[in-house]
Amino acid sequence: MNVIEMKRLRPFALLCGLALFLAAMPMVFAQQTTAKNTLKPTVNIQSIPNGAKVRFRGVVITRDADTFTMRDRNRTDYQVLLTGNTSVKSNGGILRLGFGRKYPVADILRGLIVEVEGRGNSQGQLVADKVRFNETDLRAAITTDTRVNPVEENQERLSGQMDELATIAAETRNEVRAASERISSLDDYDVQESATVNFRVNSAILLPEARRQLDTLAQKALSAKWYMIEVGGHADASGSEARNFVLSRQRAEAVIQYLAVTHKIPVRRFVTPMGYGETDSVADNKTSSGRAQNRRVEVKVLLNRGMSQGASTPPATKQ
Repeated sequence: MNVIEMKRLRPFALLCGLALFLAAMPMVFAQQTTAKNTLKPTVNIQSIPNGAKVRFRGVVITRDADTFTMRDRNRTDYQVLLTGNTSVKSNGGILRLGFGRKYPVADILRGLIVEVEGRGNSQGQLVADKVRFNETDLRAAITTDTRVNPVEENQERLSGQMDELATIAAETRNEVRAASERISSLDDYDVQESATVNFRVNSAILLPEARRQLDTLAQKALSAKWYMIEVGGHADASGSEARNFVLSRQRAEAVIQYLAVTHKIPVRRFVTPMGYGETDSVADNKTSSGRAQNRRVEVKVLLNRGMSQGASTPPATKQ
């Protein structure tokens, strides 16, 4: 396998690897969603009438900065709002003579069984006046929170990584698509510049005007990348068919020799010259002016569409 074939196969290998990666993505996202649902249960908040005084007992299932959600034994959820006036204490025991210990609101953790007393507000929340709990339940909630928090933090980190991988996968798909389009365009060429030079009767010698035309074309070709030069020679119908094929080929070779020697254009840039004889006339061979037009060499500077995608100079016509 040569180097060109290896380069052409490389994007297809990338496509196969990307396909395997994308096939695994739905499973990973499904596992991620399942884990999130397990750690953070879906809640459906029950609204409390504005001004209604209530007292509930339940377990804290979610916690934010100033609020928490509690679920009672009937699996009804309520959102509790904590304020600067909220009293947070443990229930009084025998040794405390009925007076519980004060706690900061930050100690209200998920998994803690609480009893909340307060009034409803206009948002349907329970504005807590009192929050009470057992210290035994608090220790159990602290243990649970210590174990669950690192898992959730790791889950959030993985979620961010999965989003990043999804972005990279989308970018990779675009790059592979662009590479595939370039590979499929390797046989497509656009004409960047062209010139037609004419010859005297039965001659393959370049005229001064023909040299000036080729000088201009060479300057433009040398400023391009990924270019090839196509050269086709032609003749009028004044000679024999066999002689015209030879003469048209000699005219094409004269053009190539001038461009290669005078302008140092590498020979590898030239498509194999072709002599068409009198078979591709552009004018009537019955007139002298028509025959003069047919004694010609057509020169085209071709840009490879697959290799020159993104070039600053726009293509002219497709070949």
